[in-house]
Amino acid sequence: MNILIVGCGRIGHTLAELLGRENHQVTVMDISDEAVSVVTDTCDVIGFIGNGTSIRDMREAGVADMDLVIAATDRDETNMLTCLIARKAGHCQTIARVRSPQYSEEISFLKEELGLSMSVNAEMAAAAEMARLIQIPSAMEADTFAKGKATLISFVIPEHSLLNNLTLRDMSSKISMDVLICVVERGGDVIIPDGNFRLQAGDKISITIPLSQINEFLNRIGIKARRIRNVLIAGGGTMSYYLADRLIKMGVEVKILEKDLERCEELTDILPKAMIIHGDPTDRKLLTEESIEKMDAVCALMDSDEENILLAYYVGKLNTAKMMTKIHRSSYEDIIGDMPLGKIISTKKITAEYISRYIRSMENSLGSEVETLYRMMDDRVEALEFVIKPTASVIGIMLKDMKIIPQTLICLINRNGKIIRPGGRDSIQAGDTVIVVTASKGLSDINMIMADNN
Repeated sequence: MNILIVGCGRIGHTLAELLGRENHQVTVMDISDEAVSVVTDTCDVIGFIGNGTSIRDMREAGVADMDLVIAATDRDETNMLTCLIARKAGHCQTIARVRSPQYSEEISFLKEELGLSMSVNAEMAAAAEMARLIQIPSAMEADTFAKGKATLISFVIPEHSLLNNLTLRDMSSKISMDVLICVVERGGDVIIPDGNFRLQAGDKISITIPLSQINEFLNRIGIKARRIRNVLIAGGGTMSYYLADRLIKMGVEVKILEKDLERCEELTDILPKAMIIHGDPTDRKLLTEESIEKMDAVCALMDSDEENILLAYYVGKLNTAKMMTKIHRSSYEDIIGDMPLGKIISTKKITAEYISRYIRSMENSLGSEVETLYRMMDDRVEALEFVIKPTASVIGIMLKDMKIIPQTLICLINRNGKIIRPGGRDSIQAGDTVIVVTASKGLSDINMIMADNN
């Protein structure tokens, strides 16, 4: 697929790297020759210096030959105008990065008027992910499928847990709950387990389970699931606004620390139920005054990666609060790997997931299209939700008779809103949505899980 990415910042660079790896023909465009060079020097893509809001520049960049244009600059207005020009001049699909709460509230109207195929608000998506994790305090990751009816959560098996030294085949009788373990990470290895696999304390596992049963399950296996009642958010940016708004609606007490007085006044107007405090979130004296050691969760969402890391490290030494830390720079990933920073939040990775999901659904899929896509276990595993078309080759075959590619598991079937945790005698039907976890990258069609088709 021919793809033009306008904007070579963090988001554009990440997208160029990902889409180039997935064998798309990618061109990147930016008004800064330095920004273009940074991307072309590290990714197998074509670079073009130009302005996405210029019809002449867009034509010179080859918009007429593009299947998709992604506008990923830092300005919402630039992104929307770029997509409008691409739509008119190239008659291609368009995706705009849109961050402003004002535009997000009006996005349905804007998509129709501008002909947008899709809009991505990474800050809002990150807030939704953090809110899910706050709902499930013991989880390290929490992803939803089937329009919220199914949840995939990850956590580490503690010492003396009922799961320790238990084979998956025996788990159902021991736990007496409808749970499926989809992925295990052990000693750096990622495993899609079968029934003979034996769990160990320290394993990081991902399970599918109804949201209503999560706390009961965690308590049974030795993980105390306590409800989060108060959250401190460091930084008052757009992501913090989205998160605070969600948490307040969930009945959680929210406290925001922000050092810009004007922004504090804005937040006070738009978040009347939150406590807005003017001050430096990295000031230990202020943190002590605000009883940070008693907070159930702390979210470090400042603009500075360094300040977020330092705050998270400090909180980790004080108490057992659930910690979430926003990190922008990829160069920190190797450094912070073993640091107790809690859940790392990366808007560029979230944006890449959303756009990659859309691109896979655009590709020529005979049997299905990708409804949902999440990357797990440091991007080594993908969880995908496929919508099954009547032409799919997997229809009607009992799962016990289906030859599936290695390191792949069918986790759930959603049939008209009913969640089925499939057994060997179940089969997939047209109209189902099917959740698949796999270590194989780039699957865009349900038929690709069949060993006979590869």
